[in-house]
Formats: sequence, structure tokens, C-alpha cells
Amino acid sequence: MALHSELLLDILQSAQAVAEQAEVFSVASRTMPVQFEANRLKQVQTKERSSVAVRIVREGRIGFATASGGSKLDTLVDMAVETAQFGDAAGFEFPSPRGYPEVRVFDSAVAETATEAMIETGGEIITRVTKCAPGVVCDLEVTKGVSSVSVVNSQGGEGAYERSGFSLSVEGVAVRDTDILFVGDSQSWCRMQDADGLADSVIRQLEMAKETAVVSARVLPVILTPLGVASVLLSPLALAFSGRTVLEGASHLRGRLGEQVFDKALSLWDDATIDYGAASYPFDDEGVPGRRLPLVDKGVVTGFFLDLRTAALLGTESTGNGSRVSGGAPVPALSSLIVGEGDMSFRAMVEDMKEGLIVEHVIGAGQGNLLGGDFGGNVLLGYKVENGEIVGRVKDTMIAGNVFEVLGELCGIGREARWVEGALHTPALYCPRISVATKGS
Repeated sequence: MALHSELLLDILQSAQAVAEQAEVFSVASRTMPVQFEANRLKQVQTKERSSVAVRIVREGRIGFATASGGSKLDTLVDMAVETAQFGDAAGFEFPSPRGYPEVRVFDSAVAETATEAMIETGGEIITRVTKCAPGVVCDLEVTKGVSSVSVVNSQGGEGAYERSGFSLSVEGVAVRDTDILFVGDSQSWCRMQDADGLADSVIRQLEMAKETAVVSARVLPVILTPLGVASVLLSPLALAFSGRTVLEGASHLRGRLGEQVFDKALSLWDDATIDYGAASYPFDDEGVPGRRLPLVDKGVVTGFFLDLRTAALLGTESTGNGSRVSGGAPVPALSSLIVGEGDMSFRAMVEDMKEGLIVEHVIGAGQGNLLGGDFGGNVLLGYKVENGEIVGRVKDTMIAGNVFEVLGELCGIGREARWVEGALHTPALYCPRISVATKGS
């Protein structure tokens, strides 16, 4: 599936002949999604994609060109030369040879998984969920995949690895007269997973949503479950800690390194070296070694995630967070964001509330001023807490707040963390004050 290293070296040699620096990056993938719709198997597909990208530094400026599917490889260098005339100043050097951390991201069992087994897994999840709630209609996807990544550059830097991937996602809808209930969850990993956990999560949501309740329209304490943390806080946090946003002067955290901005109990880090993590890697898409990158230590801002060019413009070094989407030019991006666990149980959070809200899913949270940390959206799935007990699901409810205010003072951090979509590992967060609005309020 991967391009032969000889071909990449041939392209690199051609690029070196016309530029001061050069880099060749290739990625190829094969995925098989098994899709269920309305509780029934819909289709099984096989998708293959590949791309090669050339980046050069010619007369101090960056030139870039990419080709998909193995076509136009003979013209890549010429196209990169053309774009260099109008490219940005480089100011950085491609990484020289160095050792990469040993990160396990390939499981042969994934590639060997039979289609029949994937269909059986999907069917078992749907059977368990619909047995719990016969009126639920589920859409589900089971996906396996294998990809290969290679990078070589004119400084002698060279690396290659294979990654496997296995993911499960399910969305359920139950209609009761005019009431529509949405439930769902997903998980993603580089190795095979136990599907029971996904089914258990959706069944738990259904159980907690059997009754409905009305919550007050005012500022209330709110528990964000791990799913809630992902849907509400992940996007504004990713923007705030991006070196690109810092460079542009748009990050709320610019100039605040070493300053306590968050609750003293909160620690955050990015980690590309977690074995079998869905977004882990031995090196990023620029050949810089992956690492564990502290972002917040006991409430104090300690770092930002950077690619080569952003780091150079900020006068520092890349953190190994250069990422390419569909083989495009690198940009800084998180690998896996980790929220440090606390010491408070979920049950203790609930029992501490006289009146409050538990939030699982929010839609539209990214429509506010994300650069300023604002969020706001409709609670797709949430539950009211009354006198320390969960009394039912809320409807027609919205929340709004600011990520820096919310995380600046927490009532508690959960001691049980989980992965959300392979990109975030977080416990529940107990927030003392978030604005809650209801229909007609």
C-alpha cells in the first residue's frame, strides 16, 4: 500500500537539485466501514486513498505541491518550484536524523478481522440497545483501517510507520409522540476493542432518560460528563493552545505562560506516545518526534502545541504537533488531549447538588466566540439533578459560558476518566456556575 522508499528518494533528489531544502511526505490508507441504518445493515465499503506532498525551501521561501492517487508525481517538484515564488518565508530547517520513541500503533488483528465479524459486532450492539428500549432506531458504523506514513528530507531525516485503526460509533433516536430522544457514543483505538462498553454507555443514557424533568432558567452548577467535556470545551481549548492562534495574537492565552489561569486542581497535556492511542505516532507529519507536552500544570499555563514553521516564527522549537489533512500543508494540531484525573466520584458530584444539570451532548456549542473561549448551545442530552438525585432528562434547554471562567474555578474533577473518540481522555468536570436557559425563558 505504501509507496516504495526508492520513489520517495527519487522525488527528494529531484527537489534537492532546485532548492536549498526539500521534504517528501506520503500517506496511504485502506479503510472498511460497515454501516447500519435504522437497525439494519446498509452497506460494506472499501476505501483506498494515497497522496504524496513535496515541500521545498527555495530562495528562502516555501513551495508546496501535492498529488493524490499516485498521479502527477513527475510534476510535483515543478509545481512546488512555481508556488515558491509566492510562498511565505521559511525561517526553519527540516529535522535532521534523530531517534523516535517506540509507540505501538499497529495491531495485526485489526487488519485480519473478517467482515462477518464486524457485521456481527454491529448487530450485537443494536440488539442490546433495542432490547433495552424497543422503540430506538439506531445508525451504527464499525470501521477498520490500516495506513502507512513516510517522510524523508534533505537534512537526512527519514521515518516510516504503519498504523491500524478500529472504531465503533452508534447514534440512537427514540420518538415518543412529540418527544425526540437522542443518544449515542463512539470509541476509536489502534487495536481491537470490546463493544460491550459502547452498548453499556448508550443503555445507561436510555435508562437515565426514561423520565423528563424541568430545570430552572438561571445560573446553575453543571456536571460535564466526558462526552460533555468533548462537545463543550474541546474546540475552544484546542484554539487557545494552538501556536498558530498564539502567533496571530488571537489566543486568550497569549503572553500568559507561567500564569495561573485555571483551577489549581486542573492539569492538561497532549500526548502522542500513548500505546495504541487513535492519534498516537512516533513522529509527526514533519518528522519531528512525538512527545508528551505539558499545557497546564496545576492551573498554570506551561506550553502551546507547535509545528516547524509556527515554532520558528515564535522563536522556539516544534513540539512535534505538525499535522496534515489529506496530505496538505502542515499546521499545528493536538494529538491526544489528556485531562488529569481528580479525586471526586461522579456519585459524590451528583449528591452535592441541590439543583443542577448533567450535560452529555451539546449541539451548536462552537457557534460562539471560540477565540474568546465562549460556548453556547442546545443540550441534546442532559439530566436534571434535584436534592442529590438524577430525576429525569431535560428538554428545550440551552447552556452558555466561557471556558476560561468555567475552568478557572471547579467544584471537583472526576476520578474516573475515559476516552472520547480517541482524541480526548477526560474525567467528568463539576462546574459551579454555567448559565442555563429554557424554552420561553
